[in-house]
Amino acid sequence: MLYLKDPHLHLEMKTKTLRKNKVNVVTMGCSKNLYDSEVMMAQLKANQFEVEHESKINDAAIVIINTCGFIENAKEESINTIIDFVDAKKNGLVEKVYVSGCLSERYKDQLEEEIPEVDAYFGTKELPNILRTLNANYKHELVGERLLTTPEHYAYLKIAEGCDRPCSFCAIPLMRGKHRSTSIEDLVTNAKSLAKKGVKEIMLIAQDLTYYGLDLYKRRALADLLSELCKVEGIEWIRLHYAFPSGFPMDVIDIMKKEKKICNYLDIPLQHGSTKILKAMRRGITREKTTKLIYDIRSLIPEIAIRTTLIAGYPGETEEDFQEMYDWVEKMKFDRLGIFTYSHEENTHAYKFDDDVPPKIKKERADKIMELQSGISFEINQKKIGQTMKVLIDRAEDNFFIGRSEFDSPEVDNEVLIEKNKNIYCRIGDYVDVKILKADHFDLYAEIIN
Repeated sequence: MLYLKDPHLHLEMKTKTLRKNKVNVVTMGCSKNLYDSEVMMAQLKANQFEVEHESKINDAAIVIINTCGFIENAKEESINTIIDFVDAKKNGLVEKVYVSGCLSERYKDQLEEEIPEVDAYFGTKELPNILRTLNANYKHELVGERLLTTPEHYAYLKIAEGCDRPCSFCAIPLMRGKHRSTSIEDLVTNAKSLAKKGVKEIMLIAQDLTYYGLDLYKRRALADLLSELCKVEGIEWIRLHYAFPSGFPMDVIDIMKKEKKICNYLDIPLQHGSTKILKAMRRGITREKTTKLIYDIRSLIPEIAIRTTLIAGYPGETEEDFQEMYDWVEKMKFDRLGIFTYSHEENTHAYKFDDDVPPKIKKERADKIMELQSGISFEINQKKIGQTMKVLIDRAEDNFFIGRSEFDSPEVDNEVLIEKNKNIYCRIGDYVDVKILKADHFDLYAEIIN
């Protein structure tokens, strides 16, 4: 465990009146964690608590930190945040500090020993226990209800929890358990509830989207779910995140092609471009099969934007293995790409191997891939100049209205910037048609067309 102070988290160091019934929920990590925080907040609000997400005013008596335990950097950030709030508690700025989520699930005993000032630690499936500790009741009638932390026009929809994949580097099954799909009926009900709140875009998330339904329906049922979600009035965009490539159900691409509501966008983490390393990672797929899958998808939907993530510096990764991945990325020309440096996680299959790629080399390799991808992204974006596209307006900032096309997810992908002038006004959450005027590596500049 690393105790590092987070310079980005500032708490007012002065005595003030704390609101006894106010809870500040702080979320670390991914969109799946954010979803869990939103569910927790809905339950707290139904129990008459005042709830705020990552409150800027430090007047909450109670803080709940929903932690991430995925890789070393994420663990450090979660620990730093815990320590910051423990310090705030010592200074009378907070009365109770509770910790939940993945880090707490994975390291509860160690955390209790090392940071005993936290009032209680809870795992990923202990929401009822958190509520009980706060003298609140878990309200079963609220299943599916959330207090949204995203802008009101888009929301994440978690369709499954946990993962059955045997990937050697991944600790998610240790923290989230086996794959558990939510029924199509419940997800449709949830989507209708979101639409009534004004949500226009839903992003389907899970540890593994493509495994959806195998536990409930004994078959891959993501296409069936998409078909039903497309019938929900008010939802105009449906976006797919975190699709596993091995055993990918091509009927998903068929329905994507048929249904206009499903964005031509796919987030499909591929992890590496070397068959040798993919085998060591226990991914159940080769580079050749991965390449064929991407080509098959693109042949059916040529305009699709494919986002992927990779890992640099996996145990045993040689210069030749890295070069193979580099050449493959250059050939595949993914629309979006992110890369992690390998994190040696205890109790994973890969932990028994020697973490033999030095941190400096890992970073250099990751940087090389990102430099390559920057050039690819620039090249792809230049081809969009002169095109017209539908854009969803997310926010206004400085001299621009900022939105996204169907090919971009919030916070991780391209944004479309529309310069403000007296003749146009965009409302947040509206769709507008634009013409692309210019482009750089990661952003597009556009004007509204009538």
